[in-house]
Amino acid sequence: MPLEAGPVDRTTVVGGGNTVFPRGEHGKIVDAPATILTSQQRLRLNPNKDHKPDSYEDLQLDFSPVIFSSLERYLPPSMLSVDRDDKAKFMREILLKYLPHGEQNRAQRHRDYKHKIISNYQPLHRDIYTILPSSFFVPSFLKAINENTEESFRSIMSEPTPGIFTFEMFQPRFCELILSEVENFEKWVNEVKFRIMRPNIMNKYGAVLDDFGFEAMLDKLMEGFIRPISKVFFPDIGGSSLDSHHGFIVEYGKDRDVDLGFHVDDSEVTLNVCLGKQFSGGELFFRGTRCNRHVNSGSQSEEIFDYVHVPGRAVLHRGCHRHGARATTAGHRINLLLWCRSSIFREMKKYQKDFSSWCGECLCEKKERQHQTIAVTKSELLRKEDESPV
Repeated sequence: MPLEAGPVDRTTVVGGGNTVFPRGEHGKIVDAPATILTSQQRLRLNPNKDHKPDSYEDLQLDFSPVIFSSLERYLPPSMLSVDRDDKAKFMREILLKYLPHGEQNRAQRHRDYKHKIISNYQPLHRDIYTILPSSFFVPSFLKAINENTEESFRSIMSEPTPGIFTFEMFQPRFCELILSEVENFEKWVNEVKFRIMRPNIMNKYGAVLDDFGFEAMLDKLMEGFIRPISKVFFPDIGGSSLDSHHGFIVEYGKDRDVDLGFHVDDSEVTLNVCLGKQFSGGELFFRGTRCNRHVNSGSQSEEIFDYVHVPGRAVLHRGCHRHGARATTAGHRINLLLWCRSSIFREMKKYQKDFSSWCGECLCEKKERQHQTIAVTKSELLRKEDESPV
């Protein structure tokens, strides 16, 4: 019997779209009663710095596990000793209060959608659903991450133009296994006639990795391997506070997407890794970083850069770095993308002033206003000199 997916708005799903449910007999998920917040169950104003919070990495959550671990320090004393699932339910109810009602409904539909997939799809390579550093990454990348210094990162990276970093990342065998898993998933989708969500409104082909079991693995990838790099190279856009992601596969070539128009990503930091296969064309073209106010402004000659994909090699850049993909003229190109986001930075952006340090157009405007100010000051000084008595 064909499986049917309900309508989902991908852009409104928060923190990956998972949720926490209590488990009944044999670990089966059952419906959770709503938690009632009383005056005694409010959060503390100041964190309990002596309390060591639980890890929530292995639970299915609406929000990033890191948020739950951080929020736990603010729990009232009576909640600190209760079961971890009860703490998670309590914190979830608090966090959900900040979601508009419409977004709550969309998030619930997305949870139901994911549950249908994960309950019915049988993975082909279960070992790649958990981070295995020595099997996933090339030794040079793993060594740089373990040393965790700017020097170690720069030793494996190329920065062909400011703000764009390229480096060898995935082992060929891991790329093969991911490709095989995606092909198996697409085969299953076609067999059961299941209508899946595509990565975004621009891509008609590809799959959202988070939706069929890769969410926990990609969280680990972001937190343990991308965030340390972003903390060093993208501190001005929340690189040190990345706490959620959107992970997906895109496919280009014959009978697939051909190219991708000029755009910016819904991310603070984007990881883009080519997995293969054999192809021609498909270069990324970059045209400078812009804030929302200047996203459609022109490009300076020094901002123009083209990047040629190589299987296993990653390119890391700001989501606000304008880019697109040229046509894949032959073969079949498949890439893994991880849009990494920072809830803290997004909150700060609401109060952002002009002259963002990372926006090329803002910097040009700032320099122009500085020049105008200097010119006016000089003109005023000269006028006063001319008017002064001899």
